[in-house]
Amino acid sequence: MSTAMATPYLLSPSQLRDEISSGSVSVLDASWFMPNSPRRPLQEFQGKRIPGARFLDLDEVASHHELGLKHMMPSERVFADACERLGIAPESHVVIYDTHGVFSSPRALFMFRAFGHQKSSILDGGLPRWEVEGFATVGVPLAEGTGSIYPTPVLDRGAIRSYEQVVTNSLPDPASDSTVQLVVDARSRGRYLGTDPEPRPGLSSGHIPHSFPLPFNTFLRTHTIPDASTQYTTFLSEPELRQALVDSIGADEAELVITGKRSITTSCGSGMTAGVLWLGLKLLGAPDVALYDESWTGYASRAESRIESSA
Repeated sequence: MSTAMATPYLLSPSQLRDEISSGSVSVLDASWFMPNSPRRPLQEFQGKRIPGARFLDLDEVASHHELGLKHMMPSERVFADACERLGIAPESHVVIYDTHGVFSSPRALFMFRAFGHQKSSILDGGLPRWEVEGFATVGVPLAEGTGSIYPTPVLDRGAIRSYEQVVTNSLPDPASDSTVQLVVDARSRGRYLGTDPEPRPGLSSGHIPHSFPLPFNTFLRTHTIPDASTQYTTFLSEPELRQALVDSIGADEAELVITGKRSITTSCGSGMTAGVLWLGLKLLGAPDVALYDESWTGYASRAESRIESSA
């Protein structure tokens, strides 16, 4: 792949195979599961992975948070140290996948891009699509990898929204104030409305005032593996992504977001699937997209937060 061209956000399995053959790629499994899931991503990685892949633990490569929140954006040095352990150099093409298809890999890609590592992509369809298209996996014990040197990068602070920024932004109505950032919520519509419970015990459902519901799976296509009950996801086409955005925030606002005349922030339950919305918006060409790192868990955990609901 020419370094003179912008690195694509998405790669197909055959494109990744070509990158692996060229020897110029670092492949990462960034699978993550909800806290109430019995699945263990590291154990699954050890049992089956793309050849040459290393495991990126998003809960480990993270910053401590006063509320105990997981997978918060790491510091610059924590990120660089992780890259060194994983054998990633600043010039490496990093390709990230997960075992859902598209779920946690966009959050990992967001992290790399926010730290200025633009030569990074996700495998669209993840490990399931890789296998469906006939490419090999391995499950032998992982050999000790070669380290690297990764200078401390500079985080793009504009890529992250804090609690204070989100609260301040939620006060005026974006319909009457063009300077207000739109906030789109990747959780299910029931959780957004407050009619369904949160998966985290004791946490209220509902939504940030003036935010819009945009469940992350509305940006994705679900595929069923032939002769199996297993499903996986890939991103929709660009026209379909645009329509999903229009259905959420309206045609006029969607046009403003895509052309950079209105900034937008993505949120979800804990900052994970907000990455799916972030990547979908970037695929549409939206230039000013941020991610609320704490997302709903951080927001709703604070007694002073205003919560709107239809319950």
